[in-house]
Amino acid sequence: MRTLALDIGNTAVKYGCFEANALVESATGQTAAQVRAAVQRLQPEHVILASVAEPTTTWAEELRRVIPGTVLEFAPATTVLPIRNAYATPHTLGADRLAAAVGAAWLLPGRPVVIVDAGTAIKCDFVSAAGEFRGGSIAPGLAMRFKALHTFTGRLPLIDQPADVAAPVPLTGDDTQAAIRSGVLNGAAAEVSGMLAEYEARFPQLAVVLAGGDAPFFRTRLKRPIFVVPELVLFGLHRILVHHVST
Repeated sequence: MRTLALDIGNTAVKYGCFEANALVESATGQTAAQVRAAVQRLQPEHVILASVAEPTTTWAEELRRVIPGTVLEFAPATTVLPIRNAYATPHTLGADRLAAAVGAAWLLPGRPVVIVDAGTAIKCDFVSAAGEFRGGSIAPGLAMRFKALHTFTGRLPLIDQPADVAAPVPLTGDDTQAAIRSGVLNGAAAEVSGMLAEYEARFPQLAVVLAGGDAPFFRTRLKRPIFVVPELVLFGLHRILVHHVST
C-alpha cells in the first residue's frame, strides 16, 4: 500500500510517501504546485492531510478527484487513533503534536516516550508505555527567545543563533551579544535537560525522540541517548492513516 502524508504549515507543505511502512520519499518547503506534481508522479492509494494553519477542506476536495482510495483530513479531536488521547482539551491540540506522539509510540512501542519537538516552539510531550498521550509542555523556541529579548527591551540587539550548532556557548558572556547567546542557548538546553531528568526520575525506561528544525542544537547538548527522527510527524500521520484504512 502506498500512502502520502501531507503536513501543511503556515507558508509551505512537507510531504512523505510511504511504501509498506517505509518512508521512501519526503520533501519540505513545498508549494501547492509542487505537491500536485508529487501526487501525480507518486500516485498514492491513500492520503492524509494535517494542518496547523489553514483548513484542509480545499486540499481534500482537490485530492479526492485524483486519489482512488481514502483522503483523510486529520482532526485531533475526532479522528480515531492507534493510541489513546488523554488530553483534556483535544479540540485545542495541535495536529503536529498528536501526530508526533503517534509516530513515537509506533517507533518505540511499549516504552514511555518524551517527544522533544524543537521548532518555532519547544514542545516536550509524553506518551506512556501503554500508548496513552498525556500532553506535555510548550515553551518559546530559540528564534522566538532571541526576538523577544530584542522586541521587549529598549537596547538589546537582535542576534542570530551561531551557524555551528555544535560549538560550545560560553556560560559567562563577556559582552552583550555573548550574554544573550548564553541566556538563550544555555538556558534552553538546561530547561529541556531538566524536563527530561524529571520525566526519567518518574519513568526509568524513558525513551526520548528529538525532532524539529533546532534538533541538531539539542542533539549535541542532551546528555543521554536520544532518537533523532526529523520526519516524526510524517511517520505519525502515516500510522494514523493506516489505522483508519485498516479498521
